[in-house]
Amino acid sequence: METNEQVQVLQDLIKIHSVNGNEIAVAEYLQKLFLAHGIDVTVDAFGDRRANLIAQIGAGTDPRVLGFTGHQDTVAVPNPERWQHDPFGGEVVSGHIYGRGAADMKSGLAAQAIALIELKEAGYQPAGTLKFLATSGEETGTPGAWRLEKQGVIDDLDALVVGEPTGGNVVFAHSGSLTYRITSIGKSVHSSHPDQGINAIAGLLHFIEQENALFDDVGDDQYLGKVQHCITIIEGGKQANTIPDLAHLFGNIRPTAVFNNQQVTQRLTDLVDQINHQTPFQLELKVTQSFGPVITKPDSDFVQLALHAAQRNYPNDVELKTINGATDASIFTLNRPDLPVVVLGCDSWNMAHQTDECTTIPSYLAAIKAYKQIARDFFN
Repeated sequence: METNEQVQVLQDLIKIHSVNGNEIAVAEYLQKLFLAHGIDVTVDAFGDRRANLIAQIGAGTDPRVLGFTGHQDTVAVPNPERWQHDPFGGEVVSGHIYGRGAADMKSGLAAQAIALIELKEAGYQPAGTLKFLATSGEETGTPGAWRLEKQGVIDDLDALVVGEPTGGNVVFAHSGSLTYRITSIGKSVHSSHPDQGINAIAGLLHFIEQENALFDDVGDDQYLGKVQHCITIIEGGKQANTIPDLAHLFGNIRPTAVFNNQQVTQRLTDLVDQINHQTPFQLELKVTQSFGPVITKPDSDFVQLALHAAQRNYPNDVELKTINGATDASIFTLNRPDLPVVVLGCDSWNMAHQTDECTTIPSYLAAIKAYKQIARDFFN
């Protein structure tokens, strides 16, 4: 493909509204693109305009399978009036492509798809299989990744490249992500005599005070550092002159290999039990989402192969890194903990979910080249 064609593919994907859904429109665009280049492709629609896509090239004479993966959905645009560029315009300005998903992660998705196409167009037929997996709902519970895992689509993978934005750095480990809800049940009375009720909001405040130091004694993970944790949503009360009898909060925690999801859940459970037994407050805990950490040793052959490809093709200096964000790889490694995984993509993770989200054209083009080299080096 010419550069303008490569850029157009990313612009087209940005223009497709796939905010927390409608991935089928992205999948149908990619399907048409692959079919135009004679590549075997399947769209797996599973209702509510959601769909995964699977495409592959290769002779299959080598049993090994290399996976490329990316998600088709984006997060919402809560304040579009704050954008200087149309969130769904795919505008090109001074070497940058702007729009929701430009970084996270339609750039990686487009680059991986184009890598397959250009390898085939160049007459390169890997002895094994290069499999491209485009998923749904990564930002909201990973239903697409779960579906692929249950279907056994990832069972034959020997290594996996996740195309999330990394600025060309090779991420060999990322934390897990555990989201939970605390429901506080109190007793409602008139606010003129609060001592006769139980303030559900006060129960949450008691939990928050304890949660602040809940993981202080946990040692640092060799690669992922400290367990990161925060309270992100608080809801409670209906009327200013009434003591609330119900309140909720949501929190998010980033487990590590040193302190995993099960240990995090147990510590939360212990804290809730302690509050319920030692105070008048009654709290209920529900884990709403739990993804494990993903780690491939930095000196492993696959990580070093990916690092070499990135160093040869990105215009900037690249290095090995870790991130606290989570990816679909948490699902894909659930029953494959030893599956080698790297995260490698276009401009910085810090651009994800931002106002005027963008990626640079040089980084995008470099990602395409790096993906092609990873495929060639892996099978050679």
